[in-house]
Amino acid sequence: MSTNENQPAVDPALADAPEQFRVRSAKRQRLLAAGINPYPVEVPITATIAELRDKYAGLEAGEETQDYYGVAGRVVLARNSGKLCFATLQDGAGNRLQVMLSAREVGVESLTQYKADVDLGDHLFVHGKMIASRRGELSIMAEPAEGIPAWQLASKALRPLPKTYEAEDGTEVSLSDDARVRRRYLDMIIRPAARNMVRTRAAIVRSLREYFHESGFIEIETPMLQVVHGGAAARPFSTHMNAYDTELFLRIAPELFLKRAVVGGVEKVFEINRNFRNEGADSSHSPEFTMLEAYEAYGTYDSMARRVQEMVQKAARDVFGTEQVTLSDGTVYDLSGQWHSISLYESISEKLGRKVDAQTPRAELLAIAAELGEEIPDHYVDGKIAETIFEVLVGDELYEPTFVRDFPEDTSPLTRGHRSIPGVTEKWDLYVRGFELATAYSELVDPVIQRERFEAQALAAANGDPEAMVLDEDFLEAMEYAMPPAGGMGMGLDRLIMALTGEGIRETITFPLVKRREG
Repeated sequence: MSTNENQPAVDPALADAPEQFRVRSAKRQRLLAAGINPYPVEVPITATIAELRDKYAGLEAGEETQDYYGVAGRVVLARNSGKLCFATLQDGAGNRLQVMLSAREVGVESLTQYKADVDLGDHLFVHGKMIASRRGELSIMAEPAEGIPAWQLASKALRPLPKTYEAEDGTEVSLSDDARVRRRYLDMIIRPAARNMVRTRAAIVRSLREYFHESGFIEIETPMLQVVHGGAAARPFSTHMNAYDTELFLRIAPELFLKRAVVGGVEKVFEINRNFRNEGADSSHSPEFTMLEAYEAYGTYDSMARRVQEMVQKAARDVFGTEQVTLSDGTVYDLSGQWHSISLYESISEKLGRKVDAQTPRAELLAIAAELGEEIPDHYVDGKIAETIFEVLVGDELYEPTFVRDFPEDTSPLTRGHRSIPGVTEKWDLYVRGFELATAYSELVDPVIQRERFEAQALAAANGDPEAMVLDEDFLEAMEYAMPPAGGMGMGLDRLIMALTGEGIRETITFPLVKRREG
């Protein structure tokens, strides 16, 4: 390699670009003009950084081997001085390896070229022998071999990596919270926690799938685009399909199609996939999120409670090695043992010191809500008022894993009525660390009652409820072919990761939806 002192002029289109971008773009042009491809198709890698760190972990300070390897990684640290240069390569998992380039081993001309061409953030290939520096740092001493260069650019970075600084609390910061979400790729390069989250998420999903496969469930995929939105109380996103000239909706839940599968004989079925709800976004809600739903013929909300506890505890053991998980703030959250179970109406009654149940008059419920400072919209049904009261009095305080059972019938249109308690359904919500993680039903399978429930939802929509379900004739027709008794459950995967790690929802989703920048 040789340095071309007559560097080409930077493209005039880059005149307003940041200085570092212009400088690096000029380097790219110079390399191309010299016949050097800064983005080669491949480089002769013979080992990974992780493999070398593992194999040579026992090298003592100053020890050298005669073992030669080709390795590549992103340059995250660099120190160029005189006839010896140092760099640190990082792989995608965050493993690092020091590189040493000596004028004696690679030649003065090659070292000079290295100093001119390589910047922080570049992907670099290095060939050489494994040694431990005099300070004991495991390193690869660059050295060419026949047909193999001592070093080679694998990919030129035109933008510099963000600078890191120390915050007031002593932590190192490179990107703002907003920038970390918008540029997750940079977050993953710089911050180990961001890279670890990607791997943690994948491991949790794998554990859940293993649980269902081992339990005899079949995984299927249901439509994302639907002509009728249903399966949950939520506002949908809508779109238009030109080919059919019809309005379509992004699904808010896979429930109604998974139940069709149960009718068809897939009696243990589950799906892990995306849902879309045209609602607010905050620390625990995202308009696009991943949902796990499962249905089991001849199950109940009791059997689904056992399954949810088993699968969450298994995920904790599989991924973290324990059911007492350490959260991001350093606290330990205990998922072990048998989880608590309470009744929605009984817990309200206990807090108020007087009985409240599904027969409590609306006027009394409104008075209780007013005492708590809650404004109740006119379209709320009685059960929704009771649920609002529960959230204020009880829900926000549920830290330990707790099944909240037996919800109002008028807010649970897809759920079977309770076997012994009038006015409520066999439904539970699982609360973990103060937020709702999962829900389950003893499924309503009587098509006549299901039609009545849908008609009541249509009336609620007419009265101004924007989240009311619509009547789905195709689903009702499927139910009329007889769906067996069944239990069903749904759990937000992003929220499960929140529960196991202590992070907010935008940290658990690798590339969350964020509002577009203006200008």
